[in-house]
Amino acid sequence: MTRMSIPNTPKTATIDDASTVGRTLALAFDDDPMMRWFFPDGAARAAGLGRYFSTIFTRQYARHGVCEYTEAAAAFWVPPGAQDKAVPDAGTIGELSEILGDRAGLFRKAAEAAAGEGPQEPHWYLAVIGADPAAQGRGHGAALLRSGLARADAAGLPVYLESSKPANLPLYEHFGFTVLGEVQLPGGGPALWPMRRGPAPRPAGV
Repeated sequence: MTRMSIPNTPKTATIDDASTVGRTLALAFDDDPMMRWFFPDGAARAAGLGRYFSTIFTRQYARHGVCEYTEAAAAFWVPPGAQDKAVPDAGTIGELSEILGDRAGLFRKAAEAAAGEGPQEPHWYLAVIGADPAAQGRGHGAALLRSGLARADAAGLPVYLESSKPANLPLYEHFGFTVLGEVQLPGGGPALWPMRRGPAPRPAGV
């Protein structure tokens, strides 16, 4: 049987794509250690993740970032100069607290711990990237990653991210990222790995 090809060309995501983006990322992060810590109830995890990603997309990243998606993946990027704007405002925190329930306090502490590791230099920040496991190996995540990295390279800027899934570290390293350390989240949470990728060298004479 021939496997159906799913287009993996990145498209700009708008507010109207919130449900699609939320559903895709819920599938992508179902086995992520940090998201399983925030949403420990397996029966309710898919719905909780969908609401979580739809909320941060519509209230933060679609407004202050560059968001792209394919038929099976999505990515949220924050350009230099917008990082202060892309943090959750009071309304967003309220919505996320409702979604997270009794894990809201742990989420806030984890977000503070991760923010404290961020670089001071101008950079592009890859806040979220994930692909539906059903489309694994078809280049969706890689297409979104290349799109954002090309944008950062054109500006001559580094890229920063935090990975919460150790299995993804080799993938990011393949794209030029280097692990900067390991952050143990407070409250008995899992680890995060901050990673940085420098800008690609410019051709001679440019």
